[in-house]
Amino acid sequence: MTTTVEPNLTSLDFWARPQDERDALFAELRATREPVYCPLPDGTGFYALTRHEQVVEASRHPEIFSSQPTAVSLVDPPPGLREYSGSMISLDDPRHARLRRIVSRAFTPRMIERFADDVRALATSIVDDLADRGPCDFVTHVAMPMPLQIICSMMGIPDSEYDGVIEATNAILAVGDPEFVGLDGRDRTTMLRESFSFLHELMAELGRLRRAEPTDDLVTALLHANVDGEALTDVELGRFFALLVVAGNETTRNALSHALALFTANPSQRDLLLSALEERLPGAVEEVVRYATPVTWMRRTLTRDHELSGHIYEANERVILYYVSANRDEEVFHDPNRFDISRSPNPHVGFGAPGPHFCLGAHLARREVTVLLRELFTRFPDIHATAEPVRQRASFINGIRSLPCDSEVIPRTGFYF
Repeated sequence: MTTTVEPNLTSLDFWARPQDERDALFAELRATREPVYCPLPDGTGFYALTRHEQVVEASRHPEIFSSQPTAVSLVDPPPGLREYSGSMISLDDPRHARLRRIVSRAFTPRMIERFADDVRALATSIVDDLADRGPCDFVTHVAMPMPLQIICSMMGIPDSEYDGVIEATNAILAVGDPEFVGLDGRDRTTMLRESFSFLHELMAELGRLRRAEPTDDLVTALLHANVDGEALTDVELGRFFALLVVAGNETTRNALSHALALFTANPSQRDLLLSALEERLPGAVEEVVRYATPVTWMRRTLTRDHELSGHIYEANERVILYYVSANRDEEVFHDPNRFDISRSPNPHVGFGAPGPHFCLGAHLARREVTVLLRELFTRFPDIHATAEPVRQRASFINGIRSLPCDSEVIPRTGFYF
């Protein structure tokens, strides 16, 4: 027997609802032992994997739960987008393993440490600007600059292209949000194609320059073969950069934005953090990622029939791994709807579940969030949101589009969002 959900999980109207309403539906879906099926308007559909154990098992078996043809769309991408969107996040082994082996050079402890001073200096600069600016939009002036500037620095992107990278990234992340899409007459596919094309062309030009004149930046390392003879092609470099600026930006930017909203809404947790900032900051970062779950879901497609939680899923059927639900699973997390920075253990799947597609940049994202929150709360312990966040109207990303903030004395009532 199957539980059919319509139209909730496929509707942007559902994802625009308050979080307590979304949490309530996912709690109902976790409680049912029947498979949860969600039809799509085009006549296809998918099964929703909502429990922590389901998401973990599917993630550990990519030979059964395939990332191809896409991991990031409920429907298969149109042919015009596949050449741009076919990054390693939507590939299986052996192609995925080869690409991950090459690009992992960007995220070794040695490489992360190499940029540690840049992260600290940028955090200091951002907070310096905040001190001069006063009340402002936290997303625009604090959360957004950190990940994108670090990524552009790592890749050697010139400062003159920074605004274009921001615009393209926002367009890709905001597909479906009427504030960003459709106002100028362009449809979803056109906007995505143009945004991906800009990022690919930018990286192609940089690649040409680095092939002719190598430097010590990451693009040079990725383009020039190492001792194993492995390097990225121009197309693979463009796809990796698009993935990096979108995925790398999204997790850190939204984790930081949610952090300010959460600590404003939960003043007792703010007090707990400030009582022992260095000791509690690592746990606070993990709890922010669990509670916010910046990446809401990923898609997988069955390569063969497989039994999961007592149900036989058939070859070619689609399943969606709902991280946002797994991170609220009552069987894994005590009082899961409570924001608790002392939560331990905290086996969240905010960076994906264990498996070959676990977020390659998780360590860098943790470093960026930690450094910026440390700088913020050390210099402005009373920084707070002055209104509820304006959320992005999207299902794939739990994004915050704007969040007014002030660093004056914080109100002690908090608010719920």
